[in-house]
Amino acid sequence: MLLFINILLCLCRVADLLNCDNLLPGQYLCEPPEINIDTQAEKDCQPNRTVQVWCQVAPGIMCDKMSSDFNKTGFYKKKPCRYVKGKSFKTAMLLSIFLGVFGIDRIYLGYPAIGLFKFCTLGFFMIFQFVDVILLATQILKPADGSDFYMDYFGHRLIHIATDNETIWYK
Repeated sequence: MLLFINILLCLCRVADLLNCDNLLPGQYLCEPPEINIDTQAEKDCQPNRTVQVWCQVAPGIMCDKMSSDFNKTGFYKKKPCRYVKGKSFKTAMLLSIFLGVFGIDRIYLGYPAIGLFKFCTLGFFMIFQFVDVILLATQILKPADGSDFYMDYFGHRLIHIATDNETIWYK
């Protein structure tokens, strides 16, 4: 009888576990991701722009994906990050300013067809060179593989804010 009660209590505790992905921000605390000194981006960032970080739950809260790691109890959570693959912002800007007429900047970023077009028309009479300098400076034009520029300094970096159907507006 005592064994039956213990099994029943264990099953009730398992049913009461929360999903770790649905915890509210005050119910867990995540460690900051490790930053790569060379690229000023998060280490181990995946192409889907997420990195796994270790999170600890608040005392008294249990969730389903909890595990023990280095004498700490918590779970891994995916956080957004900047995915960089090797294209330098400074190099792209210098190429666009000095060799943008010949399309070298677009070839460097992975757009060979546009680079060839700029080469054949001399940057469409230098209009495309001016446009590309502005697009690069505002970081709208990025490498063709979808990655972000790596910056060897912790400086200005634009973060584009977008809204969609999931956005909630408070009045």
